Amino acid sequence: TSIHALKNVTANEPFFQGHFPHHPVMPGVLIIEAMAQACAILTFHSESHRADERLVYYFAGIDNARFRKPVVPGDTMRLEVVLERHVRGIWKYAAQALVGDVEVASAEMMCTVRSLQEGGRTAPAHA
Repeated sequence: TSIHALKNVTANEPFFQGHFPHHPVMPGVLIIEAMAQACAILTFHSESHRADERLVYYFAGIDNARFRKPVVPGDTMRLEVVLERHVRGIWKYAAQALVGDVEVASAEMMCTVRSLQEGGRTAPAHA
């Protein structure tokens, strides 16, 4: 029903060269992506799926995203995701990113699973 993950933010990550050269800050979209990946991992484990290259975990939606403090090189970002509900193939999560005990970002996120068919198209996955 929950997952905790860590992301060590290092100065050698390529996005820091342009965001911003004299004041490096981790882009908010990458913080959201990190939280979305944690949601996908929790969905995978919640459904007890086995590794299967025919299953695709999609980031299906986001609500109430907030950024409270910048994330900079040297930070360890802790991702905390809690399952709020699962209805008709959509998992909804409360996600937050923290550095130390300080919340740097939060969002309500949704994830879904689809099964790849021939031709790369997706269909709802059946557990």
